[in-house]
Amino acid sequence: MLKRAVKVALVQMHVCEKTAKNLETASREIVKAKDKGAQLVVLPECFNSPYGTKYFKEYAEEIPNGKSCTALAKLANELSLCIIAGTIPEREGDKLYNTCTVWGNNGELLAKHRKVHLFDIDIPGQMTFKESEVLSPGNKITTFEYRGIKIGLGICYDLRFPEMAQIMSNDGCAILIYPGAFNLTTGPKHWELLARSRANDNQLWMVLVSPARDKSASYVAWGHSMVVDPWGQVVEQLNEKPGILYADIDLKAVDEVRTMIPIRNQKRNDLYYIGNGNGCK
Repeated sequence: MLKRAVKVALVQMHVCEKTAKNLETASREIVKAKDKGAQLVVLPECFNSPYGTKYFKEYAEEIPNGKSCTALAKLANELSLCIIAGTIPEREGDKLYNTCTVWGNNGELLAKHRKVHLFDIDIPGQMTFKESEVLSPGNKITTFEYRGIKIGLGICYDLRFPEMAQIMSNDGCAILIYPGAFNLTTGPKHWELLARSRANDNQLWMVLVSPARDKSASYVAWGHSMVVDPWGQVVEQLNEKPGILYADIDLKAVDEVRTMIPIRNQKRNDLYYIGNGNGCK
């Protein structure tokens, strides 16, 4: 039975073209969240740089020795809290990735997740974007433990793939955290819908963290960072403006929902999976 609880803070911040200023903003908000009792603080996707294929190479850093990682590891150690550092453009050799790092209470690197599903879409007359022109995809699913709680990580477009969330849920995760930057086309249509769907499908907590909306940016984020409970209900949500969302995540809710509606024990895996000899007839 899951018994632990954790206070999380979601930092929805404006991001500019100056990395130093973005790190200053993130650090200030993290300190503010710690002062309010947060134990785990989450930053948004591309918190240290503008989001866009033309920016990734210029702003890319090595992990764990880049300036963003160094600053956040030091801060996590000083404040004795866990920082899920949204994402940064990562450089390794001749490849670039969109990568989330997690820093523990002692400044240690607890986890690193590279965006698995790259954001390649074409909505005529509204939005065309192809991360794959610049970025390489990650090739593993990432989970880690903090305060006895197993947590899964995804990044933005990863949210659209229920199989990935289900694997993390089956691996024992009670919370899934997705830094993301949906836009003004996909955000109002799918941001909340997907968060609630993943929470309901897997009977766990969902945490989505977006940059604040900046209409002068080349890519305009939707905002609306939110926390969704294992019933699939939005319990806390910001608007499009900068701010910090606080939520007490109680894992008893996960256990209660899974006991009352025991779908995890009722699945017909003998029918579902391709290659098992079954299928539509």
